Order: sequence, then structure tokens, then C-alpha cells
Amino acid sequence: MAKIGKRTRAAREAVADKHNLSVEDGVSLVKKNATAKFDETVEISLNLGVDPRHADQMVRGTVTLPNGTGKMVRVAVFARGPKAEEAQAAGADIVGAEDLMEQIQGGQINFDRCIATPDMMPIVGRLGKILGPRNLMPNPKVGTVTMDVKEAVEAAKGGQVQFKAEKAGVVHAGIGKASFDEAALAQNIRAFVEAVSRAKPAGAKGTYMKQVALTSTMGPGITLDVGSATGNT
Repeated sequence: MAKIGKRTRAAREAVADKHNLSVEDGVSLVKKNATAKFDETVEISLNLGVDPRHADQMVRGTVTLPNGTGKMVRVAVFARGPKAEEAQAAGADIVGAEDLMEQIQGGQINFDRCIATPDMMPIVGRLGKILGPRNLMPNPKVGTVTMDVKEAVEAAKGGQVQFKAEKAGVVHAGIGKASFDEAALAQNIRAFVEAVSRAKPAGAKGTYMKQVALTSTMGPGITLDVGSATGNT
């Protein structure tokens, strides 16, 4: 059994009896326990009452966090001609067509978001087995298949977060850094939870938002009061 360090043990003890906290108390505790030597990411996890294996229960969407994520997002764009130039001018890190496809097929995936113009999808479609499992496949439902590449690139760079329910009905995302002040993190949390709440699918039955949890990269997880997170206190 791996030996638990003093820092980890102290962090676990600090949250042992604390459950269903208000957003503000939860943020304060997570920040207090984020004691790594790097700026830890604050991550949120929502346990939803859905089964995403059914099409009418899939949850996915995007939200632009009011205070950004604190993460530098690398953006790749599949485009040609004027749209490629538009993407470069907007700040895209990688722009290409067949050449970009070959890079990805060769294992070079040096980006966090992938955008494509509609005419590029026959090329991008060949990369489904590579990009799909990494949640990088462009999709019109979240605005990453679009002719407005300028807006898509700027949104990705400006704190837009994509979310998608996984097999167990769990949605998770990074919503900021431990160095953010408490008010900024609380705003981001509520904006994210509100976006997931708005994305409630028609097929969802019973309780939609079952649990909201918060953690930092190296810290222990804590649960938040769902009413506090949704603003329905």
C-alpha cells in the first residue's frame, strides 16, 4: 500500500466531516487544501440523473466562464483559404487541412480544442477514432463546426468550457485555478452548473442534479449543497 504523505493526510482530515457545503465554504476549503508547488486546477464534477447511452438523455454543451479558466488553451483549426487566414488572425495555434490530418494520424496532438469549417468534415471524419475518445472531435452542437472560425477561436481562448456527460452520467470540467480569488471561483461554479442545468435533456427522469463535488488537482474532494450551486437555496 502506498504511504500517505503528511500533506495528503492533513488535507483529508480537514474535509473528513464536511459535506454539502455552500459554494463559498467549499471554495474556501478547496483553496486552503491546494498546497502543491504549482497552481492547481479547481475541478467540478456533477453527478446527473441521466443515462447518456440513450440519445434523449445525452447532456452536452458549452459555457463561457465569467472569469476564464486560467488555462492557456491551444486551438487547432481545419480550414482552407480565407477561413484559414481568419483562424490564424484570431489566434489559432495550428491551422491546416490534409497536412494537419497527417500530423494527428502521426500522433501529434498538440492542442486542447479542435475547430473545423463544414467543408473540412470529410477530412476530419477520418480522425474520429483518434479525436473522439479525447473529446476533441469538432461538433456543430457545441459550435466547433462552423464558418465563423474567428468567433469559435476567440471563444475557446476566452474561457469557453465544453461539457459532456460520460457513461455514468457524470459531467466534469476545470473551472479555474487555486490562485483565483474565492468570488471568481464561486461565479465560475454557478455559471457552469447553470449551463448544465439548462442542458437538461427531455428524457431525464426524476432528480436531474444529484450531486455536485469540488476538488483541486492534488486535493481531496468535497461535496457542495446542490441548492447553493444552482442558486435554489
